[in-house]
Amino acid sequence: MSSEHPAPAQHAHGHNNRPDPELYRTEPVSFVRRGERLNPRRQKTWDRSHGKYIVDVPRDRATTSVAEGTDIDWGQVFGRTAPLVVDIGSGLGESTAQGAIDHPEWDFISVEVYTPGLAALLVRVEDEGLENVRGVQANAPEVLDRLLPAGGVQEIWVFFPDPWHKTRHHKRRLVSPAFADRVARALAPGGVLRLATDWSSYAVHMRSAMEAHPQLANAHPGRATGEDSPLTRVRLEGRELEVGAQPIAPRTGSARAGVSEASSGAGLEDPVDHEGGWAPRFEGRPLTSFENKALRAGRLVFDLTYVRL
Repeated sequence: MSSEHPAPAQHAHGHNNRPDPELYRTEPVSFVRRGERLNPRRQKTWDRSHGKYIVDVPRDRATTSVAEGTDIDWGQVFGRTAPLVVDIGSGLGESTAQGAIDHPEWDFISVEVYTPGLAALLVRVEDEGLENVRGVQANAPEVLDRLLPAGGVQEIWVFFPDPWHKTRHHKRRLVSPAFADRVARALAPGGVLRLATDWSSYAVHMRSAMEAHPQLANAHPGRATGEDSPLTRVRLEGRELEVGAQPIAPRTGSARAGVSEASSGAGLEDPVDHEGGWAPRFEGRPLTSFENKALRAGRLVFDLTYVRL
């Protein structure tokens, strides 16, 4: 978004077009601020519609923060009481818009820090005449902590979050044990968390964090193990080597028979995924240009689904 047309939500306690101050936060954010400039159509749509569809929230010290003590009545925002779905890191809004089209009886909250992404969503909202969508421009953990009622959300979607490949950046990953706590707080009993990533290291990280939480149960325990597991395929076929596939613990001795050194490395532990738990592809997730790019690059997509006990 251009500096001449700042969003009202960015006026308080922040600095437009500058990185958010993070020192006051207890954990690093999972994003880096990018360019906010909009193309002409998105700019016109933003100017016309953001006041209706983007929820202005009180800020703390950063433009993407949510002030403590914030209380939003989502029934009043949407003008009705309906199941809430929260799409976190919604990008250009494809999944939010498709969900709203498929389920007009549900209300959808798109959580995104990038103005161009929210502006693209508003274009879709206007084109489709959607009234069951609202956007929030804020840091997702603070939205989960401060904007959502405990047990008030039916589904939470996190599709293709930034994987933060480098080990020193893993602390920035959105999905973590702390995130699992936040999800468990926000979801209603029987509510659903849907995750997707195209990077095996993050997929295993997601699975470990969610499986460890006592209030979240895998909806597909043991599914897609062994040769049917996308994780096994990534390891055996040598995918993701340009950034490093999900690592296999070293052991003494030679590589497993039938696994090439190029794909698994000599002297590595069993590359077969015996745990599984991968969900089938969520039919409500549209095939975006982002996912298509990952598939063309030879990466596999990992879906996970968890139910709040």
